[in-house]
Amino acid sequence: MKLFVFFSALLLPLFMFATSCDRESYGKTDMADCVLIYQGGEHRPMEWNKDHFLPYVVHEDQEGNRNWLFDGFLFLEFKDGKGRNYAPGYEKLNARRPEWEWLLDRRFEKDKAFSALDQCIDDQIQELGQPGFKHQVISGIPSPILNQDDWGEIDGQKLDFTKPEDRLEAGKWYIDRFMERYKKENYEHLQLEGFYWVDEDVRGCADILIPLGDYIRSLGLRFYWIPYWTAPGREDWKKYKFDFAWIQPNHFFHKEISDDRLDETCAFARERNMGVEMEFDGRALANHESGFCSRLEAYIDAFEKNKVFEQASIAYYEGGNGIYRFHQSTNPKDKELMDRLAKHIVERKNKRFLNHE
Repeated sequence: MKLFVFFSALLLPLFMFATSCDRESYGKTDMADCVLIYQGGEHRPMEWNKDHFLPYVVHEDQEGNRNWLFDGFLFLEFKDGKGRNYAPGYEKLNARRPEWEWLLDRRFEKDKAFSALDQCIDDQIQELGQPGFKHQVISGIPSPILNQDDWGEIDGQKLDFTKPEDRLEAGKWYIDRFMERYKKENYEHLQLEGFYWVDEDVRGCADILIPLGDYIRSLGLRFYWIPYWTAPGREDWKKYKFDFAWIQPNHFFHKEISDDRLDETCAFARERNMGVEMEFDGRALANHESGFCSRLEAYIDAFEKNKVFEQASIAYYEGGNGIYRFHQSTNPKDKELMDRLAKHIVERKNKRFLNHE
């Protein structure tokens, strides 16, 4: 009996440590590195043809080594660039059914967006051979914005967005139209992974998230989210039945926010079993007057120190063309910084990470 008590006392701390590690771990999904592709709106700096996608698909370092880069591509849009928004708060007017249909047309435009990404991957396979992973895509869903009264009709019935059932019906309608067109295109190198909720907090949409996610899962797909640092609902992402979520540090954009925010975000992600978002844009270029290159370096430093690169799925906000601008730069400092980041991304593309082992 005394021997049993002795071994129990010895093993209990080990058990508690193991369960603590299981509970406090970063989140992983089938994508190791998912880059955000802001595409559709007329205000965007790039049309996303296959040349634009090249530095996102393959990285060439300063020594001429070429490797596959991102395995995930999240296509999203907040506004059409013509005065209407696809999520609340970006424009005075909300997108209606015609603007939702226009966004679908933009997603499936020949030689742009999905089509261009598929072509770019095909071109690179001719040089590099087949990648050791699937190139997966996620598509944003326009938000059926609470209380909107001019969205339009489905089957002759005007929808009223004061009613949860009508907002849910609009969301399902968009998903169905998207699926019809995606299947018709039969892309050779893309695998549809799921849909993304463009509202970055749950105000005004919490009542439709669970049934909408259930509908997405009924199609064999997943529902994704990236809340901002102080977003209502960020800590309860599982409660709303998102299949996976990354958390935004919101550090890069504000000089007054110290690098401690990055450590706080990493700790929060571990506690909530989330992935983490890396954030930068063209201001991270070495010759930019803002001097923000040091802020991108701070993300890389923090992700190394907190083992994010080793353990977590990462989403990458790069301002809509940041990586392309680094690719175009002739400044050796820019090349060195992007080589440092890309080295991590390339090394993460292994079977063990992607299979959650």
